[in-house]
Amino acid sequence: MSKLEELLARKGALLADGATGTNLFDMGLVSGDAPELWNTDEPEKIKALHQSFVDAGSDIILTNTFGCNRHRLKLHNAQDRVKELNIAGVKLAQETAETVERDVLIAGSIGPTGELFQPLGALSYEDGVAAFKEQMAGLVEGGADILWAETMSAVEEMKAAAEAAQEFGLPLVITASFDTAGKTMMGLAPQGLGDLQSQFACTPVAIGSNCGVGASDLLAAIMEISEAYPDAIIVAKANCGIPQIQGDEVVYTGTPDLMAKYTHMALDAGARIIGGCCGTSPVHLAAMRGAMDAHQGGDRPTLDQVLQEIGPLVSPPNKEADTARAEGESSGSGRRRGRRRG
Repeated sequence: MSKLEELLARKGALLADGATGTNLFDMGLVSGDAPELWNTDEPEKIKALHQSFVDAGSDIILTNTFGCNRHRLKLHNAQDRVKELNIAGVKLAQETAETVERDVLIAGSIGPTGELFQPLGALSYEDGVAAFKEQMAGLVEGGADILWAETMSAVEEMKAAAEAAQEFGLPLVITASFDTAGKTMMGLAPQGLGDLQSQFACTPVAIGSNCGVGASDLLAAIMEISEAYPDAIIVAKANCGIPQIQGDEVVYTGTPDLMAKYTHMALDAGARIIGGCCGTSPVHLAAMRGAMDAHQGGDRPTLDQVLQEIGPLVSPPNKEADTARAEGESSGSGRRRGRRRG
């Protein structure tokens, strides 16, 4: 088994870390700047962020490499620094993990390329695989324990990440952001992520959801995945409550108490790796650690219970549109079959 599977087998459930970007903004990162450049420009700040998550009780910390692929880095004229910045990101996380006696795993964060895949955009599937492979090579050389593809939306991009990962021999985690009427921006439903597993070149050890538009929406997504795939290792990494615009800032409404309740519900919904995304501070994470340690297994929550305890859905599924689309596809399929028979 991989280190991730061994730790899961030993502990039952694992606490991932909190937000990278929103916490770095509080540490002086300017909007529009690349956080990944801080792996070399401000290493002590990155280590301080990792340390705050480790001190709060994280079992897994994600590297500061979310946008560390050639396509995102070219926006900052750093496309030739992919390997350097990914290795540096892993090393900073490792140095922090070594400050404690317990096991803390290093997950190499891999975000989307930032490009649209053909035919919607210019990026070919092969170029997408090459970009992910280049980033993963740096993460592996640095010593990551896990390849963690997150905030995914397009099926083609997830398949490209899985194909790139297959030669490295590390466990792969894939999480999608279901932020558009219960689906990803590119139209993938939560159950569809589970259905994709058989199509990936490298089968993920864990699947799930991160980021999105609110903790309730994320819980609804993982409940759909766990219902369809009860044996899957499921990741829940929700934003800290709901993002709200206040002046020039985005403020997240989640309190430590709310994130503790979210942790209990995520566990009862079937998640085994739980963390926080945007807005989740070390204070929130400490409350989540306490909730995980104190958790007594309960019944699987209903959606009504989630809405009552965590809050309303921000972007609820559009059931009428889904039904109309399904009926249209069924009708079209019937017409096509009729033409073939004729």
